[in-house]
Amino acid sequence: MADFQAKKYALLSVSNKTGIVDLAKKLRALGYSIISTGGTAKALTEQGIQITPVQEITNDPESFDGRMKTISFEIESGILFDRSNASHVEQAKSLNIKPIDIVVCNLYPFEKTIAQKNVSLKNAVENIDVGGPTMVRSGAKNFKHVVVVVDPADYETVENELEQGISLAKRKELAAKAFAHLSFYDSQIAKYLQNDVFPKVITLAGRKTIDLRYGENPHQKAAVYMYPNTSSPLASLIKRTGRDLSHVNVTDIYAGLESIRLFKTPAAVVVKHNSPCGIALGSSAKEALARAIEADAESAFGGIIVLNHPMDMQTASIIASFKDEKRGNIDIVAVPSIDKAALAFLQSVRKTMGIYTFGTIPDNASDTYHTKYIDGGFILQTPDNNIEESFNDWKIVTEKKPTKKQLEQMKIAWKFVSRIKSNTIIVMDQKLPMTRGIGCGQTSRIRSAKIALEQAGAFCKGSILASDSFFPFDDSVILAAKSGISAIVQQGGSINDKLSIAAADKHGIAMVFTNRREFWH
Repeated sequence: MADFQAKKYALLSVSNKTGIVDLAKKLRALGYSIISTGGTAKALTEQGIQITPVQEITNDPESFDGRMKTISFEIESGILFDRSNASHVEQAKSLNIKPIDIVVCNLYPFEKTIAQKNVSLKNAVENIDVGGPTMVRSGAKNFKHVVVVVDPADYETVENELEQGISLAKRKELAAKAFAHLSFYDSQIAKYLQNDVFPKVITLAGRKTIDLRYGENPHQKAAVYMYPNTSSPLASLIKRTGRDLSHVNVTDIYAGLESIRLFKTPAAVVVKHNSPCGIALGSSAKEALARAIEADAESAFGGIIVLNHPMDMQTASIIASFKDEKRGNIDIVAVPSIDKAALAFLQSVRKTMGIYTFGTIPDNASDTYHTKYIDGGFILQTPDNNIEESFNDWKIVTEKKPTKKQLEQMKIAWKFVSRIKSNTIIVMDQKLPMTRGIGCGQTSRIRSAKIALEQAGAFCKGSILASDSFFPFDDSVILAAKSGISAIVQQGGSINDKLSIAAADKHGIAMVFTNRREFWH
């Protein structure tokens, strides 16, 4: 039995060959016999590393185009038997089972395969690994006696600890990582194959991308996880200078991205506490940003700026002017890209201001679902896309008809209002594509209207008012009329629509029903 237990075997079978040759050399130097197969065996033998082909262990040929290689009684027994159980050891010896003490395995590249455009179902299915997960699961279950490694980043640590003997704590840590690796892998396969938008059972796979400075408050910890193969700009956030991100910073950037992704023309938004305080379009990024800050310069202090066009020196000068003229600081700037001169300039404006880039913004949300976590679970919903298509359902309901310019402003306002926290009322400038007042996050729609109208002040006269849902009473219309609003766009559908329409007609206000609600929470 002593001779049997003295033999050391390591099974190496990896899709990602990074670092595998160096690891194999180290294992050989430590006295391990290496069992390998397929591409891994080829990579090792080409470097002069002696291996035992898996066929010599299983006594079966590699079959069915490689679908059957490592799945066998001999391989799984060698990984699974309990070395501390004398009966297991005796059985393994009598059955000529080789004790496999190290399993190094990562899986067929399913994630990479399905990321390819127009990938066929056949190709995707062929990249579903079966043998690899079987070995990894076996090694992870038997972690007290088997070291299982799924990440090349762990090779060096394993090499260093093997000489002294890997601790039980480290074995357990590697096993947990292996099970997470399998769960992540299987969740992608399930999602790819599922036809039901809301299946009975679902798992959400995430990969950590950022350790945050802190959570919503400094005493809370937080990290960002992104779904595999997402095209979200948040997955491409790169820090260029300044402060690290907190939970609120990330969610503010997200709120900003949602507000401006609906536009191709230069758009800018200033965000505080996940709510835009100013949104604007312009002929240039500079003009859009100047308008977004002007919309509510008081709230912009300590805010986050998000643009859908690159940051250049002219645009950066707006931030400097805001600081000089209004004593206003900006905490975070997130843009598709920034030129070197603008970056250096903004560093001189405020050293602690975080500057981040995120690349291209897709037209629509990148994921199948919007996810909202609740205590003990989460809610999934489909994204709120295709807002422009809903314009076809709009209906003019008042005697006074909106002008062509007013309709243009209404469409911009409707996009703006769709990404601001409900209840939302906004006042659009009469002619410019920018907000003049935003009332949001209120439990009363009339209160949101009061906030928006008060903020807009003199700019109310002749302007557009937009509501993300219907008016339950005519009070908001009456209030808008007193402030000089000339046109209103709202959902419609209240039992009191007739009262609102009558109030608009009385005061000569053009009103349009969208027949679509645009709540955002």
